[in-house]
Amino acid sequence: MNQHTLQADVIVIGGSLGGTLAALAAAKQGLHVILTEPTDWLGGQLTSQAVPPDEHRWIEQGIGAPGTFIEFRERVREYYRNNYPLTEEALTNPILNPGNGWVSRLAHEPKVALQVLEDMLAVYINTQRIEVLYQTVPVEVNVEHDMIRSVTVNRLGHYRPKYTTLIGTYYLDGTDEGDLLPLSGTEYVSGAEARSQTDEPHALEEADPLDMQSITHVAAVDYIEGGDFTIDKPEEYEFWRQYTPSFSEYPILSWYATDANDTTKLKEFTLLPNEQGVTSLWDYRRIVDPSIWTEKLSAEVSLLNWAMNDYYAGPITGVPLQERIPNLESARQLTLSLVYWLQTEAPRLDGGKGYPGIRLRGDILGTADGLAKAPYIRESRRIKGMYTITEHDVSKELRGEQGIKRYEDSVGIGSYSLDLHPTVKTHRTFYIPNYPFEIPLGSLIPVRMKNLLPACKNISMTQIAGGCYRLHPVEWNIGEAAGYLAAYAIQHDLTPREVYESSEHVSRYQEMLTDGGVQLHWPEEVEKEVLQPQK
Repeated sequence: MNQHTLQADVIVIGGSLGGTLAALAAAKQGLHVILTEPTDWLGGQLTSQAVPPDEHRWIEQGIGAPGTFIEFRERVREYYRNNYPLTEEALTNPILNPGNGWVSRLAHEPKVALQVLEDMLAVYINTQRIEVLYQTVPVEVNVEHDMIRSVTVNRLGHYRPKYTTLIGTYYLDGTDEGDLLPLSGTEYVSGAEARSQTDEPHALEEADPLDMQSITHVAAVDYIEGGDFTIDKPEEYEFWRQYTPSFSEYPILSWYATDANDTTKLKEFTLLPNEQGVTSLWDYRRIVDPSIWTEKLSAEVSLLNWAMNDYYAGPITGVPLQERIPNLESARQLTLSLVYWLQTEAPRLDGGKGYPGIRLRGDILGTADGLAKAPYIRESRRIKGMYTITEHDVSKELRGEQGIKRYEDSVGIGSYSLDLHPTVKTHRTFYIPNYPFEIPLGSLIPVRMKNLLPACKNISMTQIAGGCYRLHPVEWNIGEAAGYLAAYAIQHDLTPREVYESSEHVSRYQEMLTDGGVQLHWPEEVEKEVLQPQK
C-alpha cells in the first residue's frame, strides 16, 4: 500500500454534526476511523454553518436527545462558567443561555461549540483512533458487487499528495448533501416527492427532484450605536433589493416575512427590542449577551439567519457546477445585501432608515468576511431505504389520537415541527405541528448497498418528514446510530441489512445504543402530555 492510500475500519465522509458523532460512536467501540471535512471546522450546522441548536421543550429535562447531546449542552454551559466573567446570577443558573437568544435555550458562539466537540473527540484523535482529514472532499467511489471498495478524496489546500484513496469496511455519508450517494450509484431521492408516491397531503402533484429547501449563508454581526461600519455595496444588491418572492407582496429585503405559526400570512418584524409590540430579530439568534457578564468586554452579537436571507432563487444540489457555483455565490450576495440594507435602508420604528452601526464579525465565525465558513443546508439527497418516514408518521393532525408512532426497531428519538423553508421551485413553505417521533432503523438501511450508511440528513424519509428530522439533536442521533451500527456489524461479521432483518440482532444492537446513552422511545408521560387537549 503506497503513500496515496489510507485504511481504517470505518470511513466517514463529511464532518457534519452527524458525521462527527458517527466517528465518535465508532471510535468508542474500538474501531479505527478516518473522518473527512471540507472546511477546517468539524460540526456542520453547529459550527461551520453557525446555527444555534433548535430543540424541543423537554430538552432541559434530559429527555428527547442522546445522552452525549445532553452532555454537550452541559459542557457548553461549563465552558462559559469556567472562562467568561459571568455574573453570580448567570453562574448559578442551571439553564444558562449564554446569548439569551429566543430561538434556542442554548444560544452560544459557534467557536464554543467547536471547542466542546473537539474536547469530546480529543482522546480518540490524540490516540489516532480517529484521523481527521480537513479540507477534503470525495471525488470518486469504487463499487463492486453492491459494496464500496474505496473512496478517492481530494485534499485541498497544501496537502500532498492531493488525491488519496480511503479504504475501509464501512463507509458513512456524513455530508450535508448526501455526496456519496450519486458517486456510489446508491439509490436515492431528492427534492419533492409526488403525492401519488407518498400519499402525503402536503406533497406536490408531480415530483420535482430539484425543488429543495432554501439554503442560508449565515453572518455574525454586532451593533455599535453611533458607529459607521457600512460595507461596500454588494454586486447583487440592486437585484436583491427588488426581488419579491411569489408568496409575498414585499421584497425579500423588508421587515415582512412569513409567519411561522401560519405560513399563509405575513408578519412584521424589526431589528431591535421595542415597546411597540413589533417582534425584534436582534435577540432571535443573539449569541453574545454581555449583560450577564461582570466586565464590559463586548457588544451584543447576533447571527443573521432570517427569512430575509433564505436563498431560494435556485438549487445547489443535483445541478451542474456552472449552475451550482453561481447559486452558492448568490446566496452569499443575498446575505451581504441584507447587511448593507440593514446598514443603509432598513426602516426604523422612529421613522429613520438604516443602522450603520451594524458591524460584520468574522472573528466570531473564523472567517475574514463575517460570513459562516459554509452555508446552512437544510435538505440532502436521501437514500431509498427499507423504511421511508413520511408526513403520516409525524404529523399531529394525521396521527390524531394514535399519538406518537412507535417503532420496534427505533434507534433514537426527537421532536420538531415539520418545518419547510421556501423551496427553490414552487416556493412552498409550511410549519406543520408534530408529535414527538422516533427514528426507525429501517430508514438507515439502503435497499441495495451493503456497506454504506447514512449519517446525517440523508436517511430514508420524504422531503416533508425531513423538515423535522434535520435539526441538531436528531442529526446528532442519526450519526451516533450509524456509527454504532457499523461497529455492531463489524463485531458480528454481519451486514446492516442482516442486523435489520433479525429481531435478535436488532435487540442486541439497541442494547449497544442504550449503553451509549441513546434514548429509544419517548416516556409515557410525554405521550400523555401531547395527547391532552390544548387549553
